[in-house]
Amino acid sequence: MPELAEVEWFRKQWDAGRGAEIVDLSLHAQNRVFRGSDVRELQRRLIGAKLLSSHARGKRMLFKFSGDNWLGIHLGMTGKIRVESANYRPGKHDHLVVFQLERALVFTDSRQFGRVRFHHGADEPDWWKSDTPEINSREFDQKFVDQFLGRHRKAPIKAALLMQNGFPGIGNWMADEILWRAKIMPSKRIRKLTARERSALFHATKFVVRRSLETLGKDFSDPARNWLIHQKWKRDGICPKHRTPLRHAIVAGRTTAWCPKCQT
Repeated sequence: MPELAEVEWFRKQWDAGRGAEIVDLSLHAQNRVFRGSDVRELQRRLIGAKLLSSHARGKRMLFKFSGDNWLGIHLGMTGKIRVESANYRPGKHDHLVVFQLERALVFTDSRQFGRVRFHHGADEPDWWKSDTPEINSREFDQKFVDQFLGRHRKAPIKAALLMQNGFPGIGNWMADEILWRAKIMPSKRIRKLTARERSALFHATKFVVRRSLETLGKDFSDPARNWLIHQKWKRDGICPKHRTPLRHAIVAGRTTAWCPKCQT
């Protein structure tokens, strides 16, 4: 599933169409990616509107159009956003194609775990608003992290990192990267974390998000070779620091990798 940095990169793909008018739409109205949306209203209001701006928050994107129209997209597990030529012919899994005179803005999702939402109104939609601060903001600080962890004391720390109301945009690979850098065992219960470990977790979270946005989020390039992500999925993966064989297990329902020497 695309995580915070990948979502940011996908969001920027549609920037090519900013300021241009929508001349036509192609969509699969009955497919589950449109669950809960008024597809007829979407079609009626977006044609003739212009794409004005976009924003990513966690694993979600919001596109603002003229005429007080808003389009929200969640990529789910297999969703992608891209730009094609104006004469593009939509494929089976292209659930939404926004045509402009010079291009087509495409949302594709082969497994349909993603979602498209539409809203018409002067203010951004309620389903976009959130009290959870974005990780790269000042509001996401040690106090916020400590308070959030305090509400989930019985949970494994890996599970907490995957909770979007505490760590928006963090998914499986980023959670493992953070815990490896913070030197914390993924299955360790939150109530057993020391103050030093909580501090390390906070700083590792900030670092992984910032550097991911500078690489993946910028041009979809890989993080540095000394990151855990390059070894995480290998059966014979090794710790980038100590060359120790990584261990793997299911934690919080997700395949998890850690270094038995680094993480305790």
